[in-house]
Amino acid sequence: MFFHLHCTQHLPSISIMKTIILVCSFALALAAPQYGRPNPKHIAIVREDRQDDGNGRFRYSFEAENGISVAAVGTPGSKGQSNIDGNFRFRLDDGRTAEVSYVADEFGYRAESPLIPTDHPLPAHAIEQIRFAEEQSRRLG
Repeated sequence: MFFHLHCTQHLPSISIMKTIILVCSFALALAAPQYGRPNPKHIAIVREDRQDDGNGRFRYSFEAENGISVAAVGTPGSKGQSNIDGNFRFRLDDGRTAEVSYVADEFGYRAESPLIPTDHPLPAHAIEQIRFAEEQSRRLG
């Protein structure tokens, strides 16, 4: 009987201890490095220029020591937005440099780069069929 009373008196503290261990394990898992980055390194900015006129006109550019560069020029847009004309560059895993130029304005965001997939041009016979269908549609009214 003494043994039974002695063990039941410690059950609440064992339960609390298990809860604390579980919470600590969860916190440790959350604090672990994320996304498999084995050796994060500080990347220095080697060049930076900024200008903001305060009226919707601005320009900025920067270049990092790892080859990333960004440049943009902003102007006031016709609908109260800032129109931005810019580009960015970065190194690909194979050593090539990727470059993207873009415009963001009242018509949306439009990026251009040889790396962005595009639709294949339609073959001549498909273009002719579309032209013929449009002509028929105009004639039949």
